[in-house]
Amino acid sequence: MRFSAPLVPGRLVKCHKRFLAEVILDDGAEITAHCANSGSMLSLARPGARVWLQKSVDPKRKLAWSWKLEEVEGALVCVDTGHPNAIVAEAITAGTIPSLAGYAGLRREVKYGRNSRIDILLEDDARGRAYVEVKNVTLMRTPGLAEFPDAVTARGAKHLEELADMVAQGHRAVMVYLVNRPDCDRFTLAADIDPTYAKGFEAARARGVEIEVWATRVTTEEVVVERRIAVG
Repeated sequence: MRFSAPLVPGRLVKCHKRFLAEVILDDGAEITAHCANSGSMLSLARPGARVWLQKSVDPKRKLAWSWKLEEVEGALVCVDTGHPNAIVAEAITAGTIPSLAGYAGLRREVKYGRNSRIDILLEDDARGRAYVEVKNVTLMRTPGLAEFPDAVTARGAKHLEELADMVAQGHRAVMVYLVNRPDCDRFTLAADIDPTYAKGFEAARARGVEIEVWATRVTTEEVVVERRIAVG
């Protein structure tokens, strides 16, 4: 996924009111940016951090700037949770994720389950349906180890149950954890942060939900799925 406009560098001053970030751009301008990340951003959002933002030309937007990337010890991390679904859909179409390649149709945000929408629905006359949920992963507390979630997520636990229900109905169900930073080679559940989610993960996997964990290559021009990483 290529960014639709050039990214502009700056320094993070602080985050506040959950979705707002105060940033000083390299040209000295002080701006308020939208932070499209509903998690805690644990291990990120550090005052003084090098960040990259994108400016919108949409006059209807309340905030023109959006926070996209943060540099952490030389590695770029994509913090915008609005991008993972598009990144994974693009990778599926390109055949980068072999287990999800080859379906005739791909639709996004399709209603299913208990008043939910699946991130990606793959359909094929011969192979049937594959329900694909995507989770953005940015937490790293131990070098090289990506963790999810970074905050309690009842919604995430619900998604696990709904995926397992799809398996029970005879469909494929796949949870894709997109590690949106290049400095991790392992993945695990942050059971200390959300033990309920960790239990739900194991229950869903036991019921047949497939787990795929993929890391991205992040640059100031694009974010693309690059390699599979191990669970555990």
